[in-house]
Amino acid sequence: MAARSGFSGWLHRASDSDVWWSFKSSPMTVAAAVATVLIVAIAFLSPVLAPHTPFDPATLNLIDGLKPPAMLSSDGDWTFPLGTDDQGRDVLSSIMYGTRLSLAVGFASVVVAMVLGIGLGLVSGYFGGAIDAVIMRIADVQLTFPAILVALLIDGIVRSAISVQRHDEIALFVIVGAIGLSFWVQYARTVRGSVMVEKNKEYVQAARVIGLPPLLIMVRHVLPNVTGPVLVIATINLGLAIITEATLSFLGVGLPPTEPSLGTLIRLGNEVLQSGDWWITVFPGATLAALVLAVNLLGDWLRDALNPKLR
Repeated sequence: MAARSGFSGWLHRASDSDVWWSFKSSPMTVAAAVATVLIVAIAFLSPVLAPHTPFDPATLNLIDGLKPPAMLSSDGDWTFPLGTDDQGRDVLSSIMYGTRLSLAVGFASVVVAMVLGIGLGLVSGYFGGAIDAVIMRIADVQLTFPAILVALLIDGIVRSAISVQRHDEIALFVIVGAIGLSFWVQYARTVRGSVMVEKNKEYVQAARVIGLPPLLIMVRHVLPNVTGPVLVIATINLGLAIITEATLSFLGVGLPPTEPSLGTLIRLGNEVLQSGDWWITVFPGATLAALVLAVNLLGDWLRDALNPKLR
């Protein structure tokens, strides 16, 4: 009963909060949230919802290759509502599976960047001195390179160190690490600035007086007070991570064709685009654009909602 009362109390406080009011008063934000939830749900339920298993060679038939979308052509087959590619794979099913991979890479990359950036930002801001100088100079150097170039560099180093077959086996982990390592700087600089303000406040001074170790002070007392800006950066970076992965895959250095993301699907469709088979590229591209737009709109709303100066 107490747990139920506590949960209902939390729901009541959440429904009366400024953030919830800001959310429900913005039709564009609500639409973006609905689109994001819908795309994510369909993507992660693709093994159940997809009409075909597009990357199982046993289910493919070359006779079904390059069929146009059934909804736009009388020559189409409603078994493949968005058409097929040159291998006979269903474009709709490929998009559903590819979106799941793109989202998985995006979420995992953001988590890697957050963990690394928050950790370094806490250490840099709390201890200062030489540690702060070294971490911030590394961050300054990385900021001089575009994120896509950093990811390409990391991926290239891994490719030169291991065989092609081994790289394809661990390509998902390589791309997640490469994108995560290219985005940590924003988190580190933001957290460092917040920590430098928070560490001089009375509650941190009191924690030091009673003898709490620095690690416990940073995690238990300082970190909860700097999470607001981090959540905003994470939401915006999710869209950037998905775009970066799609760009790498389009360039042929991302996920392999056996595990295609949206970027890989766009690249494969681009190879036959001159033949007039536009649907192989257009539909994955439209899905990628809709997903990134919806995530970015949510990120913009969250940034404004958590900014007290704009309330």
